[in-house]
Amino acid sequence: MAWEVAPNVHCFGPLGRTETNVYFVRADSSWALIDAAWRKDGPLIKEAAEDLFGADARPAAILLTHSHPDHAGSAIELAQAWNCGVYLHSRELPLATGDFSAMTQYAGPLDTWIILPIMRAVGQRRRDAILARSNLGPVVRVLEPDAGVPGLPGWQCIPTPGHTPGHISFLRNSDHVLITGDAVVTMELNSLPGLLRQRPGLSEPPWYTTWDRSVARESIMTLAPLEPTVLAGGHGVPMTGPETASALSDFAERARGTQPS
Repeated sequence: MAWEVAPNVHCFGPLGRTETNVYFVRADSSWALIDAAWRKDGPLIKEAAEDLFGADARPAAILLTHSHPDHAGSAIELAQAWNCGVYLHSRELPLATGDFSAMTQYAGPLDTWIILPIMRAVGQRRRDAILARSNLGPVVRVLEPDAGVPGLPGWQCIPTPGHTPGHISFLRNSDHVLITGDAVVTMELNSLPGLLRQRPGLSEPPWYTTWDRSVARESIMTLAPLEPTVLAGGHGVPMTGPETASALSDFAERARGTQPS
């Protein structure tokens, strides 16, 4: 069951060991889904949407903060069921459409150590078949940050690269509700005890799946001045309350201190 974290913003999650979240957001007469969790979660997301908006409700758009499989996994299935587009930043397109050279260029440590060696070992024909299963090409649309957020008037797209090259976050200007994907999360994914115990706390993107940690930290510093009233990340229980903005500001200062001079 989705629960309300802010007016007209419902969180479905946290789901599973990594406490993955998706968000249902209504604006005026339309609504949009932000992120789509794993492939297996599609039926659950669709059921939650029907509970919120009715059996015949269709979103104006599916918006992806980035194209990792725990955020884009059920996007194809849902886009086809709802007959809507899947929107992401242009820099994310090569990863979302199965470009193996882009996977190599923007690899995180886990990709470099495990995923890419396996993909090379299976041979091109099998690799192409694997990549085709997650290719968003038939439904993908480009979201230009300065052109507004499809289906969500009153919201703003904030580029927050680093975890992936085209990662984006979403801000509602009226009350500073901030949906951050993996740019900042509210579960300690970067320590084994934090992950095993599902310990709450502000955290950088998981380092083992992050393309450029230095750029990711710069994105945290971009988000902090927005002074969010709600910080709804891609993992962990969303942070609400009067201390949210100051907590993010303090966290950004610590991230600044870890940047190379």
